Amino acid sequence: MIGTFAAALVAVLASFIVPIEITLNSANTEIAPPDGVGQILSNLLLKLVDNPVNALFTANYIGILSWAVIFGIAMREASKNSKELLKTIADVTSKIVEWIINLTPFGILGLIFKTISDKGVGSLANYGILLVLLVTTMLFVALVVNPLIAFFFMRRNPYPLVWNCLRVSGVTAFFTRSSATNIPVNMKLCHDLGLNPDTYSVSIPLGSTINMAGVAITINVLTLVAVNTLGIPVDFATAFVLSVVAAISACGTLGIAGGEVPSFLSQLLVAFSVFLTILPYKLLGLVL
Repeated sequence: MIGTFAAALVAVLASFIVPIEITLNSANTEIAPPDGVGQILSNLLLKLVDNPVNALFTANYIGILSWAVIFGIAMREASKNSKELLKTIADVTSKIVEWIINLTPFGILGLIFKTISDKGVGSLANYGILLVLLVTTMLFVALVVNPLIAFFFMRRNPYPLVWNCLRVSGVTAFFTRSSATNIPVNMKLCHDLGLNPDTYSVSIPLGSTINMAGVAITINVLTLVAVNTLGIPVDFATAFVLSVVAAISACGTLGIAGGEVPSFLSQLLVAFSVFLTILPYKLLGLVL
């Protein structure tokens, strides 16, 4: 969690240093920004206790999640047949969502085509800057922040270990884009380094699920890009709260190639809803 939060905080700093606005016709909407951290925390509490029906109609994702937890606890006392019915409904819903997600590239293609046809190819320049910002931030975390954390605990030069890990594990992770697939590689690497198997047999599988620095970086950068595009001022204290939310919501992302899409979208919506009453549905094309 320390590494994930540090990555989220670095993403905030990078977004403040290089603020990016994306040209998108659908991004023009009027939303009142919060006055400060106090109002954000107050809104967060009110969203948690919102009416479940109203939460569904107003896209209050935090309220939906809180009521889902309450219903989940209450359903523990339900009969076996009821649980099987709910599981079937959940499986059907997941399958429908999977079909919709598979069509996402066509939707993004349509949004990009509309933007290029209206604004020209030059309108994509900011997308290139955004990509450079994301990659640079991730490299900074991997080559500077993580070694600093390692030095704090090891009290010696961490870079020989960093280069060894990048050489053995980094290449596999880059091409597979899957932390779950990379578990055997990391386990063998720990064995070759002579580490305690009782430690790394737990930390490696656990870390592949909760240590999602890349997701936290992406959540923060894209959320602040959306905020900048909407013209909403955000102070550093408010963005610091976003770092906490992003670090927590990044945990549990599926560690498979492409598995971050459904969980990342829900995490981004939750993180964004901390700052705004509702994320405009047309703006989803921007953050996707």
